[in-house]
Amino acid sequence: MTTPDQDSAALKDEPFEPEVLSSAVGFEGAVWNVLDERVKYGEGEIRRQYVAHTGAVAVVALDEHERVLLIQQYRHPIRHRDWELPAGLLDIPGEDPLLAARRELAEEADIAADHWEHLVSSWTTPGGNDEMIHIYLATGISAAEAAHAREDEEADIRVEWVPLADAVDAVLGGRMHNGILSIGVLAASMRRTGRG
Repeated sequence: MTTPDQDSAALKDEPFEPEVLSSAVGFEGAVWNVLDERVKYGEGEIRRQYVAHTGAVAVVALDEHERVLLIQQYRHPIRHRDWELPAGLLDIPGEDPLLAARRELAEEADIAADHWEHLVSSWTTPGGNDEMIHIYLATGISAAEAAHAREDEEADIRVEWVPLADAVDAVLGGRMHNGILSIGVLAASMRRTGRG
């Protein structure tokens, strides 16, 4: 347990790699596979299944009026049209996450940005997948040429510029539930107020 006089920089996740006794693809999906692994743990072993994820990026795009770009689209597993940040998969092997973030902002919102900074990286659901998402703050916003034709859920994406403070209020008030959006707008708000 951390005490008040300890350096907060000492508070961090710790790598731990128990021996993997077996690993197999339990389910092969169209986008991700589910791995089935047996792992030596303590005096015994445990069996875990999880989604092997490519990783992803998301973008908190802020305009000159401190408004954040939000998109709303249908997400089948939750049966909601939830509010989200522009985001996408790291599905090009070896691609720099910043380049992927630039691409996703252009693809999902037809937006470009002059200034980019890394905000935070997060494991989205470490008990169920190994996805790490890298969230960037983008400013110096301008229109970009439409990157590609949108299909399926992306075809009816709703795009809104919302005051950052209103997005923070919606997250803290329980009106928006997307975890990546929550992390991104809270981190951006902290950064903009000089506390992060």
